[in-house]
Amino acid sequence: MKQWYEELFENYAEKYDKEVFTRGTVGECDFIEREVNYDKTAKILDIGCGTGRHSIELSKRGYAVTGIDLSESQLQRARLKASGQSLKIDFQKHDARAPHFSNAFDLAIMLCEGGFSLMETDEMNFQILQNAARALKDNGKLIFTTLNGLFPLFHSVNEFYESEQKEGQSQCKGCSFDLMTFRDYNTVVLEDDSGRKRELKCNERYYVPSEITWLLKTLGYKKIDIFGSKLGAFSRNDALTTKDFEMLVVAEK
Repeated sequence: MKQWYEELFENYAEKYDKEVFTRGTVGECDFIEREVNYDKTAKILDIGCGTGRHSIELSKRGYAVTGIDLSESQLQRARLKASGQSLKIDFQKHDARAPHFSNAFDLAIMLCEGGFSLMETDEMNFQILQNAARALKDNGKLIFTTLNGLFPLFHSVNEFYESEQKEGQSQCKGCSFDLMTFRDYNTVVLEDDSGRKRELKCNERYYVPSEITWLLKTLGYKKIDIFGSKLGAFSRNDALTTKDFEMLVVAEK
């Protein structure tokens, strides 16, 4: 039986590219470039690359990028977009929970909950972090975003999603946050690329900063910085607060 995140991305590539949360690509890649000191020799791994928006933008700027994702439908869209711009990007179908690379990349990115925090167990989420660490060179860097566990302690997740909803976009309803597991159970309502209306029972794991720090330290990262995550405007100047729905993590080996 397929998990919700496998079903979600089966036929949802074109519509995905029109979602509000995909509109920060250029600003997010500006931050990534600063983090690699504009070194065009840096090899980048995009984990949970989806339709390739970050991979494509970074490739346009001259970086060698490998993008991996679990969804063949998303990858087909990524390849189509890249070839349309005459970009050579290595898009591969991989499950981020399984190891595929070793000591090969200077930077790994996991943005917009492309894999981490969506898995059905904490162990699976940790496997994704493990394999990201394994893929990096000895002095490599990991940049990722994840759901901020401090947010639902002070705010309603339901109200947040209602305030963010836009006409023609996917909708998240009936959120129920479990304080024992830090998981939010909800229903995603969307229209896929064929125009079919779909409802999926989903659950996502929220993480608090101390958990993220501890998990990354066990994987050998020496420096871990956590910030508030602003769409299209990642910055080291944004201290994480309880008002941030997502956190931005930068970890260095």
